[in-house]
Amino acid sequence: MNMNALIALALNGFREARRNRVIHLIAGFALGMLLLSPLLAGLAIGSSVERVLVDMGLAGMSLMLVLLAIFLSTSQLGREIERRTIFMVVSKPVSRATFLLGRVAGNMITLGVLLVAMALVFWGELAAFGVPMRGQYVVAIAALGVELLVLTSVGFAMSSFAGPIASAMVTGGVFLAGHLAGDIYRLAEQSQSALFSLVAKATYYALPNLDRLNLRPHATHLLEVSGASVAFATLYALAYSGVMLSLAVLFFSRRDFR
Repeated sequence: MNMNALIALALNGFREARRNRVIHLIAGFALGMLLLSPLLAGLAIGSSVERVLVDMGLAGMSLMLVLLAIFLSTSQLGREIERRTIFMVVSKPVSRATFLLGRVAGNMITLGVLLVAMALVFWGELAAFGVPMRGQYVVAIAALGVELLVLTSVGFAMSSFAGPIASAMVTGGVFLAGHLAGDIYRLAEQSQSALFSLVAKATYYALPNLDRLNLRPHATHLLEVSGASVAFATLYALAYSGVMLSLAVLFFSRRDFR
């Protein structure tokens, strides 16, 4: 794999993303939600200001960045094919795998920059209210970054052979179902139907267990987070992302653009 080409594609994707108006809209809305959280914290009844700030801040970051990850990962390849710019790239001595992984890296750079920017705004809000940046908050934000990698991988795997709309719907469904993976497994265990139990368990193992990466409740309620559980969840997410990206490369390499 040509690393120079991969880096160039990643940086080019990041530059293109900065000019995307949808990204500006979502990023602005997310920052607006973050800036609105202090007002809601002041109106909160029965909850501490810190808890409301953390809950609203992390939820706003998660919602906007997840939507952005789904949009970017499922529309990138389709837009390249529609504008026919992909033919200019793959006609050069650049493999399809390098092209796809370069676009994935570009998307992750974009999401990473926005995540850091939002985290800084979040930290500034906490500091304005005299609340320290606790370890639980940092871990929850880092876990969100890993979750964005999983969703990006799923989105590119889908868009490597399907259209943008179908890819976005499936990736969004994977996000929702992934946060319900534990419930799906419990239903399988409690079901009296052997067939339903088999299908439910197969679904559970096929889906990414995103609930492992949802550490926002720990941050909101200041619960201790086990280092071992965070490490396991991260390795699991990286492995799942690796499988999805491998499938994306396989499907994209065999795709006919005509």
